[in-house]
Amino acid sequence: MKLNQNYPLPLARVRLIKIKHKAWVSLAIPYLPEVLPSIRALPGVQWNASHRIWQFPYTPDAYKAMKDGLLNQVALDGQEADSQIVEWEAKEQSLAAHQRDFENLETWMRSQRYSPQTIKTYMDSLHVLARWLKPVRLQQIKADDLIRFNNEYILAKGYSATYQNQIVNALKLYLRRFGHPQLNLDQIHRPRRAFRLPHVLSKQEVKRILDSLTNRKHRAMLSLIYACGLRRSEVLSLRPSDIQSDRGLLFVGNAKGAKDRVVPLSPKLLVQLREYYRDYRPKVFLFEGQGGGKYAPKSLQLVFRNALEQAGIRKPATLHWLRHSYATHLLESGTDIRYIQELLGHSSSRTTEIYTHVSNRQLQQIRSPFDDL
Repeated sequence: MKLNQNYPLPLARVRLIKIKHKAWVSLAIPYLPEVLPSIRALPGVQWNASHRIWQFPYTPDAYKAMKDGLLNQVALDGQEADSQIVEWEAKEQSLAAHQRDFENLETWMRSQRYSPQTIKTYMDSLHVLARWLKPVRLQQIKADDLIRFNNEYILAKGYSATYQNQIVNALKLYLRRFGHPQLNLDQIHRPRRAFRLPHVLSKQEVKRILDSLTNRKHRAMLSLIYACGLRRSEVLSLRPSDIQSDRGLLFVGNAKGAKDRVVPLSPKLLVQLREYYRDYRPKVFLFEGQGGGKYAPKSLQLVFRNALEQAGIRKPATLHWLRHSYATHLLESGTDIRYIQELLGHSSSRTTEIYTHVSNRQLQQIRSPFDDL
């Protein structure tokens, strides 16, 4: 039908929506063949069938083109969208200013030899906090803002205390670099740390996991993690030259905290590694993917998950449980905790002492009063 100017114009509702942190304009409009060409001419426009709206990425030019194209054809209900756009653009200007600071901080962290994973974690944390605060700058943050962020974002979304602590670490580093005229860094409190015991598999369960593996490479990787107490990143970064077979040692270089260490290599495992090397002949890394290069972390986790299933173990175990099991089994066999600290590469003995809480060496000697009843 044709539009009749003697009657009120059809109403079109305009709103600003967010899709993956980007601003889009949504347009809810009755079906009118006469206005379709104007709508379809908008850059990047899409029809959202589930919500029955048109939507397109927001830019000032695209927004103006929509208004001009629909002028005298529909009545635009766009006051809310106009105020949303003013707020959005203020926030985007704030984020742009933050981005310059973040780039400077990332450059500085690289010069200080922070690990790539730490840099990524800190940058991701700062972006999350900046998006939530905008248009407030991080240098203007107050203690009350952090309390609201923890309550309305961290706790509301069910994130862990560890994640909350990562954001605190990132914020403190940022403020030390760029300063804060009002906030005392001592006012930025960390969450109370929960006491969590490490998860441990029994020796019998570890044996069942390793025995379930028929692929020589898969078995060598998991065996090495357990036999030497390695982290996933450590085993995947090993090179053939790190195996010092003449000394019976494994060199673990540039581990967490940029620390090197050596761990004893089991003669039984050394035989297994030689057989693996003879079959696969890795070129750069000890364990490589099918196309060469470092073996993928997700693939290794999948190997472990499949091994659990084959072994009939229903626990929600991860690869790191093998490292926990290595430390606990060493402690139960009488190894001094100071040696275990060195083998695991812990900076503080407090970190290693947590394994005393899961070791059954002392617990099994305690007689329950129930036995005297």
